[in-house]
Amino acid sequence: MELFLTIFFGLCLFFPLLHLFHCMPWFREEDELVTLSPSTEKGISILVPSYNEAGIIETSIQSMKSLTYENFEVVYINDGSTDETFSILHRHLHLKPSAKIPIGKLAHNNVKKVYQSSLNPNIYVVDKMNGGKADALNAGIEYASKELVVTLDADTVLTAPSLKVINEKFANPEVVAAGGMVHVLQTKTSNPLKKLSLAGTKMLVRVQMLDFMKAFYVTKLSLARFQALAIISGAFGIFSKKMLIDVGGYRSSVGEDIDITLKIHRYIAKQKDKKILLITEAISYTELPETWKDLFKQRIRWQKSYMDCLVHFRSFLSKTVVTKAVSFFYIIESFFVGIVAAYITAGFFVASAFLNIAFVFLGFIIVYLSYIFLFNFIYNLLAIVQVKRYGFTFDKGDRLRLFNTVVYDVFIHRFVTMYFVMYGSVAYFFNRDWKKVSRTGRKYEVEPASAKVTTYRQNV
Repeated sequence: MELFLTIFFGLCLFFPLLHLFHCMPWFREEDELVTLSPSTEKGISILVPSYNEAGIIETSIQSMKSLTYENFEVVYINDGSTDETFSILHRHLHLKPSAKIPIGKLAHNNVKKVYQSSLNPNIYVVDKMNGGKADALNAGIEYASKELVVTLDADTVLTAPSLKVINEKFANPEVVAAGGMVHVLQTKTSNPLKKLSLAGTKMLVRVQMLDFMKAFYVTKLSLARFQALAIISGAFGIFSKKMLIDVGGYRSSVGEDIDITLKIHRYIAKQKDKKILLITEAISYTELPETWKDLFKQRIRWQKSYMDCLVHFRSFLSKTVVTKAVSFFYIIESFFVGIVAAYITAGFFVASAFLNIAFVFLGFIIVYLSYIFLFNFIYNLLAIVQVKRYGFTFDKGDRLRLFNTVVYDVFIHRFVTMYFVMYGSVAYFFNRDWKKVSRTGRKYEVEPASAKVTTYRQNV
């Protein structure tokens, strides 16, 4: 038992410590240090799958209109919305029928009609029968005419330099896919490349912001340097269109973002010259849930997504667990340390409470709880420092809010997250459906296209 506890505790400590150090500037890869200056702009198709997005779609439209990149198009895919989504698109874009035709490579539900904006000719709307997000993305790829494909959620807002930075990174022919950085839309300010604000935000939003900071600026950054990034966030992903077609597009599943990332990893497994990046200079903002009900929906879906891909890609992951970093971290860290460890931890506490054997594990429990509280406090502080290192600061009045959020995260939210992991992992085997998170309906300020654009560079 002591040996088991030692191994268990060691694994729980090893991976967070590894990411904590590996995200530091000393371990930057060549892709992060070298900036190519391509003489031409690659064509970029931005795909925005939209199902009942009336509460946020206007913000998305204004965001797309504000982008200053020249060679890009936007394709909204209205996936059988039953609300005012299409009407809002028509009202703001003045849609007219378009002669755009599909490439005929990927299957998807029937497209009723394709439209083009009379006001902004580079914006299109594909109006189709409902088929789910993966199906909508496949339809979008079919009608995309550019070399690169950017996938965004309808509530994601891009910052002005993002497409320029993407063009620079994909000038390297080895890059076939990448994830962008995702910040919280509720914390966006009029200076979205440098300033964040917590004024007016709820604790629930602030603690999710901490989750995103830790995920993107610590864990994902570290994993990307290992070429082990298993999730290109659905909120902001970038792909070679050819690669998306080569892997057969998106699979209809509960987790299309993990699925497409692992598909690409599997496809390039024997191509050592191909890589997947995390582009720290491509910044976006996405809206987060503001109620416990919606947070529960979101996190359970995330966990079901992980389990779905663990099952679907089990052959690839198991065969390459010792040869591919992505498989090693997906199975050893995410499954054993992230999921199995949650059940073991809960089991110890339940056994102690109901079997009155707390004295047997008292030392372990004290040490483990001390680790949880102290280490997670340090982890949160590091994430805040990392965000500052990459050029972002908070308002002075946010210091107390940040401190309160860190305390709440360490003593409460971590255990709530553990519950989400445990519940979602089991729920996957009984119900693989997922429920859409409600939009707040809030109107967000978007910088006008005439605003001065300064290419963001990390401060490291």
